[in-house]
Amino acid sequence: MNARASVKHVVIVGGGFAGLACARKLAKSDDVRITLIDKNNYNQFQPFLYQLAAGILSSDDVATSLRQSVLGQANIVVKMCEVTAADPKTRMVTTRDGMTYQGDFLVLAAGSQANFFGTAGAKENAFPLYSVEEAQRLRSRILAVFEDADRDPKLVERGALNFVVVGGGPTGTETAGALADMINHTLMREYPDLAVHARIYLIDHGHALLAAFPVEAHDYAARTLQRKGVQLKLGTGVKEVMPDRVLLSDGTSIQTRTVVWGGGLMASPLAANSGLPRGRGGRIEVGADLSVEGFPGVYVLGDFANIHSTDDDTLPQLGSVAQQSGVWTANNILAEVAGKPRTPFHYHDKGIMAMIGRNAAVAAIGKKRHELEGPIAYAAWIGVHALLMNGVRVKIVAFIDWTLGYLSKTTPIQVLDRSDEARIDWDEGEKKAA
Repeated sequence: MNARASVKHVVIVGGGFAGLACARKLAKSDDVRITLIDKNNYNQFQPFLYQLAAGILSSDDVATSLRQSVLGQANIVVKMCEVTAADPKTRMVTTRDGMTYQGDFLVLAAGSQANFFGTAGAKENAFPLYSVEEAQRLRSRILAVFEDADRDPKLVERGALNFVVVGGGPTGTETAGALADMINHTLMREYPDLAVHARIYLIDHGHALLAAFPVEAHDYAARTLQRKGVQLKLGTGVKEVMPDRVLLSDGTSIQTRTVVWGGGLMASPLAANSGLPRGRGGRIEVGADLSVEGFPGVYVLGDFANIHSTDDDTLPQLGSVAQQSGVWTANNILAEVAGKPRTPFHYHDKGIMAMIGRNAAVAAIGKKRHELEGPIAYAAWIGVHALLMNGVRVKIVAFIDWTLGYLSKTTPIQVLDRSDEARIDWDEGEKKAA
């Protein structure tokens, strides 16, 4: 009885890289029991979402069952519900349906959402790319505009096949490259009379793509995308996203029904209802050991936190940062349970990578950012990201899809599965303008 009473309860909100890594590490100890809460019953592999949108991978490749991921761990309980508020003083969270969960420790790893930076119409009319559902919606929109233009070719003159990608960081650059390959290879075969009219625009207010990478990578990314037919509009911002066009800061506009938003991240809505100090991007400010000052037993991880490196820079929102912070937090919790001191988080920087399409990628390896380009970086990107994936089956299936797409030069997953995105009111823009 006393032995059972000494077991500590850890409540983890979020089943992404950070939360799942924390739960798995904790599960190896008999001194804790874990309640893992997520609004979905799956873990999503966010670095592959643009590949889901471009039809390279299927939903099964980028989403794995949370329960399957912790199968055999008797001290982990998974709950599918959306946490809407947290009380850090009592380490209690409340769900949308009114349920509450309280722990001896509270770990908040609730992830991120698109940051529209107040851009008019972006939330209503753009397609962000930070969840499985959003990637499915975007894929269906891409296919829907081709199907509609196939029925009525006059829609091409109204921008049906213009695709605008906002953001020159990894998300925007990778999406533009994958979309170009999708159009140039797969859709060129399926809609040969239409695909020649498709146009992709990448817009960013900065003057270089992949700003966090070395200068050489900026030029490589630009050359690669332009070779694929992507039109770059750098040094240009988006003023408004309308149902049928985007208005740009230089006074011009582009007719389009597909605006992909890769313009940045902010913390998920729970951050505003957590009672914790927030900083850049609405993320929670954490101490060196990933705990929150003044709130014993509360840890914040991954994209939900502003995690500072040893030189006081804020670490980027990367899967590797989230995963390592999850394992580190688990070790600190176990140290607390054992009456030992916590230790400051030290991130092992393996570098940053971006795939820009078939056989094209850039990688800046290690803290000194040694650069790789082309097929070598492409292979490195696949290898590193495959290691982060959950489950042997998922890795095998993803490799099969990659191989088939590589050998055939096509994207094999052409599924229009979101009927809500397939229905487009082609007169909506004109109605509002009138």
